[in-house]
Amino acid sequence: MPLRIKVFADGADLAGIARLAGDPLIAGFTTNPTLMRQSGVADYRRFAEQVLEAVPDKPISFEVFSDEEDEMERQARLIAGWGPNVYVKIPVTDTSGRSTAKLVRRLTEAGVKLNVTAILSLRQVQTVVEALGGTDAAIVSVFAGRVADTGRDPVPLMSAALELVRLDPALELLWASPREVLNVVQADAIGCHIVTVTHELLKKLPGLGRDLEDVSLDTVRMFRRDAVEAGFTL
Repeated sequence: MPLRIKVFADGADLAGIARLAGDPLIAGFTTNPTLMRQSGVADYRRFAEQVLEAVPDKPISFEVFSDEEDEMERQARLIAGWGPNVYVKIPVTDTSGRSTAKLVRRLTEAGVKLNVTAILSLRQVQTVVEALGGTDAAIVSVFAGRVADTGRDPVPLMSAALELVRLDPALELLWASPREVLNVVQADAIGCHIVTVTHELLKKLPGLGRDLEDVSLDTVRMFRRDAVEAGFTL
């Protein structure tokens, strides 16, 4: 099943990033402080340098980590200077819930390519789209997976978000935090521009569109193999 959507690999495993950099399926990369911490990254700048050595020509997003607007701006301008393919991730609010729209506006006017992240509501999408007006290129990241975690179907929200993002051809809507291959198909079906996929979930993409009875047979064989290898007896 061919995909029209751009697939961005999401992670902070340097070896995995280097391996995926040459994969024609992967159109770009994203990471964040949580993923970096989980991967044992201790030196943010050095990690970024190594990633950019491995990924010199595909979009890559690095996130600011301050909670103070002035320091966010300083970090954003610094990160933006790391390479022409760098997008700076700015959270949609600070940790007190205050909108970062004014900062997004200033950075947009300064020519910084942004990836506004952690968006979960249509109101936030509207605010961000307005703040990004006039940009040459920017990404609006809506965490559809986290919407689904609340028991809500993310497709109507993402479809409505896409209509807002389409008002500005310089913007791209990113379906963030997919939980399963179905989410990639859903994002593709509505015409979303980008979907982030973890390195682990990427391993499942080759199964896209497989015959279900073939999958059934593989499952039966797995159960049998594991029972034999465990040495179960009754």
